[in-house]
Amino acid sequence: MPIEQISRLVGHSGKSVTELIYRKQIRPVVQDGATAMNDLFPEDAA
Repeated sequence: MPIEQISRLVGHSGKSVTELIYRKQIRPVVQDGATAMNDLFPEDAA
């Protein structure tokens, strides 16, 4: 979900506020998602 949508959902005036508040919570989710994608689509499979 784009950070702009999260900002609107939680009522922040802009994405910078959301990034400051949720940076520590968002980073592990993004990293887990990237790991899952790497497992599904390994580079050497091309």
